[in-house]
Amino acid sequence: MDMRLPRQPVFAQLSARYRDVRRHSLLLAEPLTDEDCGAQSMPDASPIKWHLAHTTWFFETFILERMEAGFQPFHPAFRVLFNSYYNGIGEKHPRAQRGLLTRPAMAQVRAYRADVDARVARLLAGELDAGQRGQLETLIALGLEHEQQHQELMLTDVKHLLAQSALLPAYLDAPAPVAALAPPLSWLGFDGGLTAIGYDGEGFCFDNELPRHKQYVAPFQLASRLVTNGEYQAFIAAGGYFNAALWLAEGWDWVRSQNLKCPIYWQQDDNGDWREFTLRGARALDPNLPVTHLSLFEADAYAHWAGARLPTEAEWEFAAAQAPIETGELHPAGAGASVGGGLLQMFGHCWQWTSSSYSPYPGYQTAPGALGEYNGKFMLNQYVLRGSSCATPAGHARASYRNFFPAGARWQFTGIRLARQA
Repeated sequence: MDMRLPRQPVFAQLSARYRDVRRHSLLLAEPLTDEDCGAQSMPDASPIKWHLAHTTWFFETFILERMEAGFQPFHPAFRVLFNSYYNGIGEKHPRAQRGLLTRPAMAQVRAYRADVDARVARLLAGELDAGQRGQLETLIALGLEHEQQHQELMLTDVKHLLAQSALLPAYLDAPAPVAALAPPLSWLGFDGGLTAIGYDGEGFCFDNELPRHKQYVAPFQLASRLVTNGEYQAFIAAGGYFNAALWLAEGWDWVRSQNLKCPIYWQQDDNGDWREFTLRGARALDPNLPVTHLSLFEADAYAHWAGARLPTEAEWEFAAAQAPIETGELHPAGAGASVGGGLLQMFGHCWQWTSSSYSPYPGYQTAPGALGEYNGKFMLNQYVLRGSSCATPAGHARASYRNFFPAGARWQFTGIRLARQA
């Protein structure tokens, strides 16, 4: 018997969350011109227009195409134009050429979003059997987490884009809060031991956070806060970018080939004073704020210079288990006073590089089909970052979250948490 079940209260909550997440993406684009939304500053970044269309493509391709009766695509060409890396879906527009897509226009992308949203809403409001209901709930949850990842990318990609202009235009023309004096860096000790690593909560997690497994962590110490701009200035003043002994071999080649002397958004004026480009525009470098937009190479070199090292991802997760999850806003904030002597700035400021290569956990299994391409195939030549950043949407961070980038990436809000042996 084909028993149809009415939608449950969870679907009402899911519908509300769907509307909120989808609306937030459009709000992020509001301060921008259509010209801003169509440009691509480098192959690793994507135009805002592409992000808005791709996140819509995800719901159309993985939900409507599978579950909508009489499915018809909004536009047949969008299947190729807005596919990112899903080889199981078919052809893709070249990533480095996304900025050449002057068509569709922003107005058509907004219409695409509205059309898909209306059709997803009808699907959620309809009657489904138990299997369909579970599948829809799973796919929408994944799609929303995927869109939140792109919301963070929208901010970091547009920051890189705006920084290319001599005008140094602000994404939001608003005054930045003044940071209080950074508290002295101290070291917190952890006994370690045999511990469980990986997601253990209820609700959503990405497949790369599973399975939860046992891992031994030796006793270690973690810095109480992130490294500041002022501390990184001292590294620069000490000749850190010119001392090969501090750098990994590949990192030293990277620094020399690009003639790098400072973080990506720093610039020294004629008086020798440092300025930093932010989403609120260019401003004097605040020595009390966390240093950000660093590559793994830079983070590792600084750690060596400071007589420390980067934590492993297991150490970071072990220490973060009781840390409060903060939500940031457009730029990393200064460290406040510690409550009970705990760790500061674990979430909501900068993603924190670890020394751990991005690889599968013991027993990890790739999901079948195109959705199995989401994480597993990238587990090579990348490093794990932990925490979250000032651009991470509220509710998206957790202690087991595994972000990952190549060692030379620095257009994300990435910073330094020092570690050392106990």
